Amino acid sequence: MVDDERCCGTGTCIINAEGYCWCGQKWDGEKMCFPDRPGQPSAAAAAAQDSPAVNNGGGNEGGDGGRE
Repeated sequence: MVDDERCCGTGTCIINAEGYCWCGQKWDGEKMCFPDRPGQPSAAAAAAQDSPAVNNGGGNEGGDGGRE
């Protein structure tokens, strides 16, 4: 068996031409990692969900933003 630099270290990686291993990980150009699953938010989208929402004081209060 040929040693592949993309192997995760177990010595059992079998990586196809698209960079996918039999275990489900994918070569991202630097390391093996699990790709985003369809229907799952990406890392950037998940980080945006964890950020607090911006509240500008607006809403449906008649257009004055709730100010008196």
